Amino acid sequence: MEPTILFEDADLIIVDKPAGMIVHPDGKHDYPALDAWLTAKYGPVFLVHRIDRETSGVLLVARNEKAQEFLKQQFKNREVRKVYRAFAYGTLPERGTIDKPIGSTRGGLGPRSAKAPYGQLRDAVTLYRRISSGNGASYVEVFPKTGRTHQIRVHLASIGHPLIADRLYATKRPPLLGFDRLALHALSVVFVHPSGKEMTIAAPLPPDFVAAEKSLTL
Repeated sequence: MEPTILFEDADLIIVDKPAGMIVHPDGKHDYPALDAWLTAKYGPVFLVHRIDRETSGVLLVARNEKAQEFLKQQFKNREVRKVYRAFAYGTLPERGTIDKPIGSTRGGLGPRSAKAPYGQLRDAVTLYRRISSGNGASYVEVFPKTGRTHQIRVHLASIGHPLIADRLYATKRPPLLGFDRLALHALSVVFVHPSGKEMTIAAPLPPDFVAAEKSLTL
């Protein structure tokens, strides 16, 4: 299980993380985490954001503290533009905006929630557009405007359309379209390089996404 390097220079490494690879060691998995894999290959690295273990796609990594701080400020100021692809249960409207604060459940110890959030609430906004639908599912492009934990998963679940094969927010729904992992892919990211140049980096759709796309058009 290895990531694909999409871009590298003296300041940045941009990877296409495979589904199933954790970003940081968690003591539960015996294979290398992404940061350990990168450290072995490049030396010390600085992760500035993360995606879930089952999510595939683009991830930015800084190679020095100056680049780390430069990128962290862009994320903090919501200047980084991220695009995801996802498959969700049911048929979503053609376009939509989900503007719901996210908190925790079960006294602050459980999963995230936008339906009945508990404790500290954080504002969260997600835009989406439906690409296609069929076979009880929708293929959507998602544009998170904030970066809350599990934001896309929580927001789509809150409107009755959780992501396919989401074992946390769609526990009672059977997997569809051949997915045996969370149907979420970080497709692209637009940001400013420490040199001042705007960059757009995209990760190819993984095979399970390509197969699911085809199944909706049959």
